[in-house]
Amino acid sequence: MDQPTAPDAPSPYIDTTRPHPARMYDWFLGGKDNYPVDEEMGRKVLAIEPSVPVLARMNREFMRRATRWLAGRGVRQFLDIGTGIPTPPNLHQVAQEIAPASRVVYCDNDPIVLAHAEALLRSTPEGSVDYVQADVRDSTSIIERASRTLDFSEPVALSLIALLHFVGDGDGTDGAAGAHEIVSGLVSLLPSGSFLVLSHVTADFQPEKAEQVGSLYRSGTASLHPRPRAEFVRFFTGLEFVEPGIVSEGEWRPELGERVPGEEGVVKAGYSAVARKP
Repeated sequence: MDQPTAPDAPSPYIDTTRPHPARMYDWFLGGKDNYPVDEEMGRKVLAIEPSVPVLARMNREFMRRATRWLAGRGVRQFLDIGTGIPTPPNLHQVAQEIAPASRVVYCDNDPIVLAHAEALLRSTPEGSVDYVQADVRDSTSIIERASRTLDFSEPVALSLIALLHFVGDGDGTDGAAGAHEIVSGLVSLLPSGSFLVLSHVTADFQPEKAEQVGSLYRSGTASLHPRPRAEFVRFFTGLEFVEPGIVSEGEWRPELGERVPGEEGVVKAGYSAVARKP
């Protein structure tokens, strides 16, 4: 088994005075790595949309099904950006169950995730797992540091799960890249045969509730940018969609994983898709 490598970052500082999206997500999933301030905000979100915990589990299951599908078709390298607080089974556990020699790199800029990095680094003896602390906006640095574990001359599955709706659109005023430019930059650094796995919140189905939830996040945690279907499609410019194309998380190849309890009847709140780089 690979020994955990020390993440290249200082000891994390975790602010427990303000709610945090990753800890709220953990609370929605029934985890224990959250604080009263996160639960308080989480309950305010549930007052607007009670099905959020089910939607969070569905999103997590989409990641697992997509990973199973990719590993079953020979993909052996995975780069997961915006990893979040570990919730077993994690991506590397799913991939290595099918292909023990799979190599996985997790990436997040959140000190909360860094505090749990050891749990993310428990690989099979045949495979390899590493963790990079970096911001999704720093594409070149992520690829450079991930190349310690991954061979970027061979296909890589890039996962951006429930991340990009926390990234705004670049307007050029401060030089910061927007969400679409970030994805385009990352995909441009991947070889032919690689895949993009992406899920994203939308306001298409429940515009009023989406605005209310977005207002809550902006007041206490982070900016939230639900995007319409046309903007979701833009993330896949130049790529080839894998069937069934763009669907809600629960509709992407459900035969590859168990259905989430309570999923039936839940109103759609996001899009998901997997696509291949020609």
